[in-house]
Amino acid sequence: MSNKAEFYAKLKGQLEDTTEFPADYLYKFIVPTTKNQVAEVEDLFNNTGAVINTKQSKTGKYISVSVLLKVKDSEEIIEYYKSAEKIEGIISL
Repeated sequence: MSNKAEFYAKLKGQLEDTTEFPADYLYKFIVPTTKNQVAEVEDLFNNTGAVINTKQSKTGKYISVSVLLKVKDSEEIIEYYKSAEKIEGIISL
């Protein structure tokens, strides 16, 4: 099993142990300002009812993106993380 697969399996277990679904889940990402990564994150959560907040770093090289979303289960949380992985330079916190 790959490290990512192990990570997601562990995350799924933790989420199911600690969260009662449906639930509000807070995603936190750091993206570089080199391209249009903030818009890519926003597009990922477009039409979901998510509340998205952004904050630029002091140096202006990165933007933190917080996304509060009501999710139905742990699978939905993980699917969004997997989709976000495709965005260039993104760091999931």
